Amino acid sequence: MDNTMENCFEARNAMKRDAFYTDAAEYWSKVPRTVDGMLGGYGKISGVDVEGSLNFLKPYLTAPWPERVQSRKALDCGAGIGRITKHLLLPLFETVDLVEQDKDFLEAAPKYIGPSAKRVGRYINEGLQSFTPQPKEYDVIWIQWVLGQLTDEHVVNFLKRCVTGLADDGMIFIKENISKEGLVFDDEDSSVTRSPTELKALIQTAGLKILKVEKQKKFPVGLFKVEMYAMR
Repeated sequence: MDNTMENCFEARNAMKRDAFYTDAAEYWSKVPRTVDGMLGGYGKISGVDVEGSLNFLKPYLTAPWPERVQSRKALDCGAGIGRITKHLLLPLFETVDLVEQDKDFLEAAPKYIGPSAKRVGRYINEGLQSFTPQPKEYDVIWIQWVLGQLTDEHVVNFLKRCVTGLADDGMIFIKENISKEGLVFDDEDSSVTRSPTELKALIQTAGLKILKVEKQKKFPVGLFKVEMYAMR
């Protein structure tokens, strides 16, 4: 068995374990409530990350009708302490909701976000494997560095629920680490990194159409490649 097949086998077995979610929750419960903690010790990449996301997202907010996405309300999925809400979404949207399974992260978010927190709508303490957005609620649903914490089945079901949560002409954006091939399981935080083939298959199974894919630039050598997906 080559390494790719062995990694896929290990990852698929890991996602079947009862402890897949509880091990992840235990890991994150010990992570500092800081940007450095959220980014696994790579807090220095936050600015470059946000710049790449902004360059990817903003054109959809300024495009000619009917391609334009409105800027009323966004959802930050797996929001942590609100890094993406603060630096990417609140500068672009009138209001933002955060959904995060770790209660301590959410409690730290208002202080981290600062004065702009007055424009946060809701802080939702729930895992994405069960979270259901209100129908036609969001112009943009932003999902970053969190789908690796979900099983394949839960990714598909979550994305399907996100579709029902989109306002008319709304869009879903995914930004994730990408493996070269197959699946890679990380037993430290109980997460899975998927290849483009694996991730695209889940997106398509959920009934979404991929409009654009772009690689994040300027990340340090040695990190997983990161890709951004725009979908409807």
